[in-house]
Amino acid sequence: MTRISPKNYPSFQNKHVIITGGSSGIGKATAKLLARQGANISIIARDVNKLKAARQEIETARASKEQKVFTASANASIRTEIKTVIEAAIDRLGTPDILITSVGIARPGYFGEIPIEVFEQSMAINYFGSLYSLKAVLPAMERQKKGCIVLISSGAGLIGIYGYSAYSPSKFALRGLAESIRGELQPKGIQISIVYPPNTDTPQLAEENKTKPTETKIIEGTAKTWMAEDVAQAIIEGINRKSFAITPGWEMNYLNRLHSLLSPILNWYFDRIVTRVSVRESKHLSKE
Repeated sequence: MTRISPKNYPSFQNKHVIITGGSSGIGKATAKLLARQGANISIIARDVNKLKAARQEIETARASKEQKVFTASANASIRTEIKTVIEAAIDRLGTPDILITSVGIARPGYFGEIPIEVFEQSMAINYFGSLYSLKAVLPAMERQKKGCIVLISSGAGLIGIYGYSAYSPSKFALRGLAESIRGELQPKGIQISIVYPPNTDTPQLAEENKTKPTETKIIEGTAKTWMAEDVAQAIIEGINRKSFAITPGWEMNYLNRLHSLLSPILNWYFDRIVTRVSVRESKHLSKE
C-alpha cells in the first residue's frame, strides 16, 4: 500500500478519539496515527501491562506534548465495566469525536471441536463489546449533534470462512448492526463506518495460527497479509471520506461489493481445498 503523507490528512487537532482494544494490533496502530495528527486519545483494553506500553508509544507519537492520552482497563464484554470507563474517558477528555471498536478475539478450529464457551465468548466480546461501547458514547455524541463511530469487523464478516465458525458470525453481526443504525444516526449528524480488514500481522493473528486448521491456512495463504499500520491508514482515509464500508485492499473491496455473487465460486474453491487436504491426510494415515 502506498503511504500517504500525514500532511494530506485533514487535521484531527484536539479531537477526542476513544479506541477499545487500543493496546495492540490495529487499534494501537490507529491510535498512534491519530496521535500524530493532533488527536487526544483514550485507549481501553484488559491487559494493564499492554496498556502501559501502548500509552508510551502513543505519547511518543504525539504531534504535541499538550495532547492528552487516557488509558483504562476494562472487559468490553461486561456492560457495566465498559460503560464506566468510557464515562471516565469523557469526563477526562470531553465528548468523543470518534469511537473505534477494535476489541476482538478469534479462535479458529473445526466446528465440532470448538467448545460452546468459545462461541459464547466470541459473540460477547466481538459483538456485544462493540454494542456496549457504542451505547455508552451515543448520548454524548447526540448532545453535540456530531460524531463518528467505526466498528471493526473482518473479511470473515462478509463471507463465512472454513474454520472460523465461532468468529465469522460475531463479525457478521457487526455488519448487521451498522447497516441497521446507519440511517437512524445520519440525521443526528453521526457517521458510522464498518471496517473489513484482511488478515493483518497482529498478536491476535499469531494466536489464531496456533489452532487454525490446515484447510484454513491454505485458504488464507492465497491472500496478502497486511501490516497493522497500513490498515490503520485505510481506516483514517475512510473516516475522512465518510465511507460507510472501509475495505483495505482490492480483495476486500470486491468482496464487499460482490460477496453474494462471489460466494458460490469461493465455496467451490474452498471445497476443493478441503477435499484435497482430506485425501492427503487419508493417504498419510493408510501408510502408517
